[in-house]
Amino acid sequence: MGTLGFSYVGLAFLLMLFLPNLLWTRAQPEGYSAQGESRTLRFLERAGEAGCTCAALCFQDLNLRPWSPWSLWLLAAFGLMVLYELWWLRYFKSPRRLEDFYSGFWGIPLAGATLPVLAFLLLGVYGRLLWLILPAAVLGVGHIGVHLGHWRELGHPDA
Repeated sequence: MGTLGFSYVGLAFLLMLFLPNLLWTRAQPEGYSAQGESRTLRFLERAGEAGCTCAALCFQDLNLRPWSPWSLWLLAAFGLMVLYELWWLRYFKSPRRLEDFYSGFWGIPLAGATLPVLAFLLLGVYGRLLWLILPAAVLGVGHIGVHLGHWRELGHPDA
């Protein structure tokens, strides 16, 4: 079910997620527009964001525990967030074109959308927290779906 209580690990993951996105509001790619995005995908994206944010902060099951093989899930989730930060560094150093924003990273397609979704899924597995796994899956459908739509608008059939 999950143990209610503050999660400092969840807060750290959310800061890693939100800080580059705040910087992005001043460094959006030329030609970026949310016009034409699927309303259904946007709804799923927002619902997933809200659910992930609440679950990441409100369940102490995500906090550090004594080392065990289960801790590898947390390491994997954190590793994906580190890759996400590196993807953002590459984006901010790039010419900031739409192609840069929807790019892959280290073989991971649509990395700006895929990496954080996978990280939150694995964080939910680490915490054995269905209340994080489910909204992360919903977020994945919406967020990756929106990015995939933009990628295809740029003339790429596959991500």
